[in-house]
Amino acid sequence: MNELMQRAIEGMSSPDSETRAVSATEIYKTGRALADHAAYPWWGDEELAVLLNGNDPKMTIGLAVTPDRFKQIHEASGLPRLSEVPPDQDALEFELHFPGGLSMDILTTSTPAATGAIARFLQKFGEGIQQIEYLCKDVDRATQILKTKFDVPAIYPETRLGADGTRVNFFLISAPDAGKVLIELYEPAPRLD
Repeated sequence: MNELMQRAIEGMSSPDSETRAVSATEIYKTGRALADHAAYPWWGDEELAVLLNGNDPKMTIGLAVTPDRFKQIHEASGLPRLSEVPPDQDALEFELHFPGGLSMDILTTSTPAATGAIARFLQKFGEGIQQIEYLCKDVDRATQILKTKFDVPAIYPETRLGADGTRVNFFLISAPDAGKVLIELYEPAPRLD
């Protein structure tokens, strides 16, 4: 991880809200650039572009941090509600929102002995951008388009339950000069009102 990203991650636990916002902006810009580079061809498909909200996609950057840093960021951010994460995902998560429409999910392992995706990421790469999430109107249809038109297979054979009742699937995409980027497509839980 480069020094700028390390400082930005450290800044997320600052007691100063402006420092947290500046840090989040740096992390978001980095994640957005990775995703834009990896998913650029997708916008050429009219149906997929509509499913991903066209020219104004809603993106959330998933930042994986150690349990200690997770606690520090959570406290510095005013103890936002923890998301309800399915137990098989072996993770803890909360959302942060910043001016300008920036959204982040702060992620960590659920226990010190966790073996899920977040634990594996932290063991292999350390703290950093673990995933970039796109709001999607229909994850099943988008998954089908990615497979048939772009030869991009989903990580899971079927859309699965994600945090707070969302429906999700993941795609590992090659990005020039960045190796692989994990993209999550998520569909909000149905509203009951």
